[in-house]
Amino acid sequence: MSSVNRDVLIKVAKIIGGEEAVKVIDALSQADEMTEEDIVAKTSVKLNDVRRVLYRLYEHSLVGLRRTRDKDTGWFIFYWRVQTDQIEGFLIGQKKKVLEKLETRLEYEKNHDFYYCYTPGCRRVTFEEATEYIFRCPVCNKPLTHYDNSKIIEALSRKIERIKSELNE
Repeated sequence: MSSVNRDVLIKVAKIIGGEEAVKVIDALSQADEMTEEDIVAKTSVKLNDVRRVLYRLYEHSLVGLRRTRDKDTGWFIFYWRVQTDQIEGFLIGQKKKVLEKLETRLEYEKNHDFYYCYTPGCRRVTFEEATEYIFRCPVCNKPLTHYDNSKIIEALSRKIERIKSELNE
């Protein structure tokens, strides 16, 4: 596994399952596949926590498994492996979700006029809300004045363009 893929995999694991997931991924990335017990032995993470982390990683297709049946006990044995080829798909999916939220926010910013009292801790309100409050802040009662959100619109547009260009690479 290349160091870039490993670094990205570790970061993604941390986002999905915290430090325990980092330990699990780190252990798994050192072998072709491992059982849950092997992972516990290598990481000192409790078995139930290893299973919880593995299933969260599995939900995102970052780990895969092979299942066999123990001839003596009849129980299933799961052999887990890292699926580095799935990292890119996971990241693309996350970027698309972020892009969708940013585009929604951009539309909201473009389609509303905002008013603000410029007092820290108070929030901006839309024109419609400002008229309801008779242009007085609902928190501190100071007069509301027009708020120029052009810098917010610019920043959102730049982020959207950057993500779109990353997705098109």
